[in-house]
Amino acid sequence: MDPPPLPNSSFTELSDTQTSGPSRSQSFSQTSDDSHTAAEFIDSQLKLEADAREALPYKFETCTKEIGPLRQVLFSCLTCNPPPANPSDPYDPAGVCYSCSIQCHGEHTLVELFNKRNFVCDCGTTRLPTTSPCTLRLNPATNTKGGVHSEEPVADNKYNQNFRNRFCGCECDYDAYKEKGTMFQCLGLGTAETGGCGEDWWHPGCVVGLGPTWYESASRTATPRKPKTDGLLQSISEVAENVVEGETMPDAQNGSNPLGDAVPEDLNDEDPPLPPGFPDEDDFEGFICYKCVDAHPWIKRYAGAPGFLAPVFRRSAAPSPEAGLLAKTEEVVSSLILNAKKRKADDEEGSESSGPAKRVKDEDADPSTSSTTADSASAAVPEAATQVESCKAKALPPAPTGQISLFFKSDFRDHLCRCSDCFPLLKPHSQLLEEETIYEPSMSGSEDDAEGSTVGSGSLYDRGESALKNVDRVRAIEGVMAYNHLKDKLKPFFQQFAESGKAISAEDIKAHFAKMRGDEQAIKEAGESAKNADNRKEQSGY
Repeated sequence: MDPPPLPNSSFTELSDTQTSGPSRSQSFSQTSDDSHTAAEFIDSQLKLEADAREALPYKFETCTKEIGPLRQVLFSCLTCNPPPANPSDPYDPAGVCYSCSIQCHGEHTLVELFNKRNFVCDCGTTRLPTTSPCTLRLNPATNTKGGVHSEEPVADNKYNQNFRNRFCGCECDYDAYKEKGTMFQCLGLGTAETGGCGEDWWHPGCVVGLGPTWYESASRTATPRKPKTDGLLQSISEVAENVVEGETMPDAQNGSNPLGDAVPEDLNDEDPPLPPGFPDEDDFEGFICYKCVDAHPWIKRYAGAPGFLAPVFRRSAAPSPEAGLLAKTEEVVSSLILNAKKRKADDEEGSESSGPAKRVKDEDADPSTSSTTADSASAAVPEAATQVESCKAKALPPAPTGQISLFFKSDFRDHLCRCSDCFPLLKPHSQLLEEETIYEPSMSGSEDDAEGSTVGSGSLYDRGESALKNVDRVRAIEGVMAYNHLKDKLKPFFQQFAESGKAISAEDIKAHFAKMRGDEQAIKEAGESAKNADNRKEQSGY
């Protein structure tokens, strides 16, 4: 396709037998409005580097396999280890660390798994093909960096369906371009082998048993949103209010909106709403899915306890979801109110002197006997309190029936019972005992940090400066002299464009360098030489 003509330019018509190509003054590079100076070009490159550092904020120079088990960001390479089409077919999953995902699998199809605990990078092991070795670790056979493959993987790594690019209880294939809304990661008490989810990611609709696309079939009749409650789920509050007002509750199984939550009119432009029964994102720190709760049913008793929200039931697991939800809500509310009254009564009793009450009760008794009795009673009260408070779990209400998910607050660990009977239940789950530390590589930093680097960071400009600093003195002086000579040659060329106000095209630069190299004279001499050779050939024919 011919380039567009220059504006306000005139052209002479050509005959049918005459062909014409665009002249240098009519070329696209000459007419392009996207011309910029060298300073502007460098600024644009620096901006690109800043964007790259924002997208990949950490250095990717070290494989984490040598560090050992970590809670770290993982990736699954579907190019090196594609999962079978049939989910029931055997599959050897593999996970690679952040650095290996860039340096060893940068051009492959990757699935970001986010954080997984106690995991060792599988790059360069038998779980991945030998055609994709680890380029970051030291090869013991050659004592050089890279080419590491066929090492034995760590046996303690735990895998789940996420490594197949399948997520949630609905076992969907995740597509970032089609997925709507936010998915939430389970704290992960159980592995896939023990019946848990293995830190899977969940759709809110699947947590409550309505499915990932529940909102598509939900009623579009908007109702005013209820105010947020303190400590209880908003949807549970709505259930109670609807019952008090005498409203009928539609069945959740038929895909309708069971609790009357407002649904945005334009679902294509906005993220889908949270399903009824799912707490507001600001009300919880994390959650434990119903699979992990079923695998460790002892934790059910903490539903509605301090540090935890009320239980979130999986509706498909109960014949009458709303009735069960309301009953459990009433039970939790009642227990909370009774406990609050108990604490209030204890506080009032402790703040006032117990003498008057004792005196009323033992008014006719002997004073000496009364004082002795009071002393023994006061000594017995702390002992009894210690026995009662020795196990927090025994003071909790009975565990709710059915499948539930537990949503917890940031301080939930402080409220878990650690008595001699309960601690063995917590010990296998370090995430319940203390907040986990997530491994993060060192930040890639600014241009100063990238200076001098030859692997994983630094632009060509930075590497050029670094290489120049390592040149010996004699070659550096020769380079400066060559640079000054080139500058003297280029200065008149640039000056004519600066005076005329024209943009310099690629063809202008190529032509000038050809002239500097003497290419035009060489072509002219070559043509004359060829002409003379023809003449000599004709003369030799006599």
